[in-house]
Amino acid sequence: MKRAIFGPKTARAVGRTWLGLGFVFLYLPILALILYSFNDSKIPAVWGGFTLKWYGALLEDREVLSGLRLSLEIAFMTACASVLLGCFAAFALVKYKRFKGRTLFTGMVNAPLVMPEVIIGLSLLLMLVSMQRALGFPERGAMTIWLGHLLLGMAYATVMIQARLTELNPQLEEAAMDLGAKPWQVFRLVTLPMIAQSMLSAWLLTFTLSLDDVVLSAFLSGPGSTTLPLVIFSRARLGVSPSINAVATVIILIVSIGVIAASYAIARAERRRNLEMAAAARSAG
Repeated sequence: MKRAIFGPKTARAVGRTWLGLGFVFLYLPILALILYSFNDSKIPAVWGGFTLKWYGALLEDREVLSGLRLSLEIAFMTACASVLLGCFAAFALVKYKRFKGRTLFTGMVNAPLVMPEVIIGLSLLLMLVSMQRALGFPERGAMTIWLGHLLLGMAYATVMIQARLTELNPQLEEAAMDLGAKPWQVFRLVTLPMIAQSMLSAWLLTFTLSLDDVVLSAFLSGPGSTTLPLVIFSRARLGVSPSINAVATVIILIVSIGVIAASYAIARAERRRNLEMAAAARSAG
């Protein structure tokens, strides 16, 4: 019988060390960015003291505020539409095992996940330009950016909701129908509560993907429709300034609040569902 090279304590110590190094690698640059957003010096690598002037300058920067508003609007609409369409696609793939064109439909849904964004953006740009020449619309702007983000977001939402639907016990829905529930009631009272967490997770993921997207937005944007990532990217090429750090800190704050609120809601719903299941088991026993 072979003996383990490391004991349990050593293995745990090595695992925790790697985990700690991973967290440092991920979050130390973010913490440095937040810290230097309060830097009084215009030189990013030189600390000149604590100040809030860059946040004050941010409130007066119309280009940044306009880009932030547009990015939030597009991200919100993208997340909502992605979850809705992703839910329809996931139900078609899980509930209907066989239908004509299923293989083609599956490939079309998953294609944006493996295709480079440059290819997606270029193909959408060529299609929209052809449509505009032939039909006179749509002009490149907020709507075309939203369409591009929706194409990518729907693919992610479909995969997440499909994974949750696959894990569900179909006997629960069958029991509800045996008790006289109609299909819409089964979905609303049984299926929807069980996939709500995956839908919320998909909403957050697609919102974040849309909020920080640069490639698709660069291809699909038009005059007067510059998103915040494009503004940051254009300014960063001239040299990173503390105002860019301030903008990034605001985005981090927005995303962090959303993630914390969603995590709390998911944990609370999970506890409530476990309590309900335990109560049902006791009453059945």
